[in-house]
Amino acid sequence: MSQKPINRILIILSAVAFMGSTVLGAVGLFSSALQEPKDDAKTAAAKSIDSQLQTQERGYELVLKREPGNQVALEALVQIRLQKNDLKGAVPPLEKLVKLNPDKASYKALLAELKQRTGKAGDR
Repeated sequence: MSQKPINRILIILSAVAFMGSTVLGAVGLFSSALQEPKDDAKTAAAKSIDSQLQTQERGYELVLKREPGNQVALEALVQIRLQKNDLKGAVPPLEKLVKLNPDKASYKALLAELKQRTGKAGDR
């Protein structure tokens, strides 16, 4: 009879250990499953922003075909290309802005910085 209480304790300990390992495994599985969509969501958000910037860029380019001196479109195109990290692409519309606004020091400073960063410093 002394074996029965020991057997019960061993069975209970085995069941607790089994349940604990099952719960820990399930928690690990669910936590990794919940983290993966976040990475996918970040990627999707970045693609969405890139797509929006592309669409805006095309729109401003169309405006500039009709109105080459449109300063609002030129400024917006520079900003979009800077957001896209297209420094070389930001130079031509910024050069037009400098020609249209020779007294505006901020355009000249930004143009000088972009030319320096893109290796076009000699093009001034």
